Amino acid sequence: MQYSLGFDGGGTKTECVVLDSDGKILGEGRGGPSNPLRCGFDTAFESLRQAANEALETAGLHTSKISGVCAGLAGAGRKNVVRRVLVFLAQEFSQAVAQVTTDFDIALETAVGSGPGVVLIAGTGSAAYGRNAAGETARAGGYGPWVGDEGSAFEIGRRAVAAVARTRDTGGPATLLTDLIPTALDCQDWDDLMLRIIKNPDDIFPELFSVVAEAADAEDSAAKEILFTSAIGLGNLAMTVVRRLEMTSQEFRLVKCGGVFGHSRMLDALLDSVIVSGALRAKVSRIEISPAVGAARIAARLAGSSAQAGTHHDA
Repeated sequence: MQYSLGFDGGGTKTECVVLDSDGKILGEGRGGPSNPLRCGFDTAFESLRQAANEALETAGLHTSKISGVCAGLAGAGRKNVVRRVLVFLAQEFSQAVAQVTTDFDIALETAVGSGPGVVLIAGTGSAAYGRNAAGETARAGGYGPWVGDEGSAFEIGRRAVAAVARTRDTGGPATLLTDLIPTALDCQDWDDLMLRIIKNPDDIFPELFSVVAEAADAEDSAAKEILFTSAIGLGNLAMTVVRRLEMTSQEFRLVKCGGVFGHSRMLDALLDSVIVSGALRAKVSRIEISPAVGAARIAARLAGSSAQAGTHHDA
């Protein structure tokens, strides 16, 4: 029996699964953030180790039993990230063939396998990635909070705090966010909130997405404006990929993946309408299983190919 292990790592959490040769999930584990560009390599490696240990313990397996491992990480579009994570995986799984790829690669694998489709990812960050029937791929977004990440939990939280700041400065109409944000974060006052944001914005902004969704459900105008703009931004990411791949008139699956989806009826409905207005035959859905499963499938194929070629380890 061959066993493969896959990671799905982002700016907030890491998921890990272990599959057997039949594709059955034997174990699952979770850890903290593992995007090295946002949390640093030491934190990323500890999160990967924690998630793997939990998954392996659940499966009743030792690391030596893993023949293939694949880490799909936000931030893995950079070569230096790939190199350092590969070294880590080689140390942790000395008997396994290893691969490091992006979080959107494993999301697409999980959603549509090797077929055509588009994945729209919105968690701590945001990106869209797709493949058409000819095998051509295209990506939009995924540039981080300083350049993009429109519609991400980070961006939604940042804009919520900015909306409160504007009301403080101008004495404008009150927003529910003024009271909800400090309560949700257990902040003593505005200065405390600012200090925590300066110290680590990734600990603050993504957590506020649920606050914005709650305020929007209560008809708060500032929160509704934030979600409206976010839905448009996410829709534009998806449609950029669809147009580049010339899929606007084709039938294909567009799968939403990440913690932003499924928690705000307003955002989900607006986003779906933006997508369908530009791609009438798109079949929009949410991802049903963890992208870590897609990473483990990639790892299984990699290990199988390596065995046939007579090689042992790829680092």
